[in-house]
Amino acid sequence: MPTARPSAIPTAARKAACALTASLALLATACTGQSGPGATDDPSKDTTITFWHAWSAPNEVKAVKALVAGFEHAHPNIHVNIVGNMTDDKINQALRAGGDRAPDVISSFTTNNVGRFCSSGALVDLNPFFEKSGIDPEKTFPKPMNEYTRFDGNRCAVPLLGDAYGLYYNKTAFKKAGIAGPPKTWSEFEADARKLTVPQGDGYRQLGFMPDYHGWESTTEHYLGQFSPTYFDKNGKSNLAKDPAFAQGFTLQKKLVDELGGFARLEKFRATLGDEWGPKHPFHTGQVAMQLDGEWRLGMAEEAKPGFEIGVAPLPVPDDQADQYGKGYITGTVAGIAATSHKQNAAWEFVRYVSTDTDAVVGFANDIHNVPSTLAALKSPKLKYDPRFRTFLDIAANPHSTTTPASVNGGVYLVTIQQFGYDYESGKVTDLQAGLRKTAAQIDTDIAQAR
Repeated sequence: MPTARPSAIPTAARKAACALTASLALLATACTGQSGPGATDDPSKDTTITFWHAWSAPNEVKAVKALVAGFEHAHPNIHVNIVGNMTDDKINQALRAGGDRAPDVISSFTTNNVGRFCSSGALVDLNPFFEKSGIDPEKTFPKPMNEYTRFDGNRCAVPLLGDAYGLYYNKTAFKKAGIAGPPKTWSEFEADARKLTVPQGDGYRQLGFMPDYHGWESTTEHYLGQFSPTYFDKNGKSNLAKDPAFAQGFTLQKKLVDELGGFARLEKFRATLGDEWGPKHPFHTGQVAMQLDGEWRLGMAEEAKPGFEIGVAPLPVPDDQADQYGKGYITGTVAGIAATSHKQNAAWEFVRYVSTDTDAVVGFANDIHNVPSTLAALKSPKLKYDPRFRTFLDIAANPHSTTTPASVNGGVYLVTIQQFGYDYESGKVTDLQAGLRKTAAQIDTDIAQAR
């Protein structure tokens, strides 16, 4: 399974009075914390910090323990109390409450909360810590990861491994259909999806690609990442109706839905298929020949022992962006320092180690099987991976790769866009531009209310 959960999405500098955020999570104000310059603890003295994380699988828990052991070996005076299997709701409650049992350092699977973490002051701005340590985040982390760990100039989080989205394809089916290799442009992708589709009754013996937004990982943000849209303008207003990348993305997806049999037929077929995390995932079984998915899918697909050879490639790009083939959508796990912590300097030593020490990042990536989150780690000869995994490393390092920006109300705007996608692909909404304008207005209203 992915450790940085899919649909992971991404304020102003700390203010004297913290603002309440109306959000999906329980994040509230955290005015009791200290920013970087206000941290007064001595990290050279013997101390213990508490680290809350969300990993729960046995191999993941073992990997976290190994990561912490490496830190404690390098910093024998700083001890780390590890608390695992912590959901964002539990983390948000603890960041609100503070106290002796609250975490000093937290990690979250989703970038959705970064905007709320930063704007509320629940996590400290790490910019002063980076400056004090002489580390330039712009030269340390891939561009999308830099983007989803900050909001309105406040870098309240760091990337801690990542997920990159690409295209899985059935090489055996490709060969049978006479297709030489994976599609690089949308028109090639569309043609291959049609060629690989074999109807059967009112369903399919093989579907070239499941284009529905209800499909496995085929969310609006994952699709739109290939079109490089700008979600908000310089004033923070939704760009949904103004940036032509959005209209282009929705138009091409809807065209693919129609060409592969129509929404109703695709949905009926989808209802008969296996779930995303089980061995009967339709890509594993060969019922779907191409799949948009993250780097974790490779191991899961191989464990299912499919009766075909699996190919991996970047997702295709719009024809007018052919020179950017190789990019993809990036998300990941994030970590930060609690504003309520009284051991922020010691906490920073831990955060700096797990997020910027090349060997530490590489070792953790090898153990968790996620994408490393520093530019140096992406190039490290110590990385261990299936040769096909190289595709995801290249996507993460690609300067054209994209993510979704943080927002004061978290991923609410992405949920709104996804709902519009459902309405448009199903035919409930027929006027694309009018729908985009209405959706943009709703996003602006939601954000204004959250502020």
